Amino acid sequence: MVEKPIEGQHPNSTDNPSDRIREVIFLIRKLMQAGEIYTKELNKKFNISAPQSACLLVLHEDGPLSISQIAARIMVKSSTLTGIIDRLEKKGLVLRTRQSLDRRVITIELTAAGQELAERAPPPIQQKIVQGLSRLNDAELTLIVQSLGKLTEMIDAPELVEEVVESGFV
Repeated sequence: MVEKPIEGQHPNSTDNPSDRIREVIFLIRKLMQAGEIYTKELNKKFNISAPQSACLLVLHEDGPLSISQIAARIMVKSSTLTGIIDRLEKKGLVLRTRQSLDRRVITIELTAAGQELAERAPPPIQQKIVQGLSRLNDAELTLIVQSLGKLTEMIDAPELVEEVVESGFV
């Protein structure tokens, strides 16, 4: 009897450890390709990057926010977000305003064009992942967290991700 592969599993997978390693690489590539396709579509249709979209969507949902508040919500450093805000401001999608007596406090808000784009932009790819993960039981979530934790340790991902974001690549 021929076993049907598990959904998402590479069709030529076996119990051989080297095949399992290839399967992990295959699945990681599949995830990365999904992210790349999403990013290309955002850029093509809306002329914005994924982090720019995330910023617009947070501002659309939560109203004017400080840079540190936006950074916390989209999980980037404030210094990284400054460049994202600069690019959005050049596109006429956000404004920096001072609404406090303390001139150091800057609030970011959507322009009418930014509001309109946020209403048309697709939800972030992370939202699909969150929706899928919310359907898993605790044991499945724990296994995913442990496995991804091991993978990120292998490649020292926190620093790598921050470098990629800061470079403006995403």
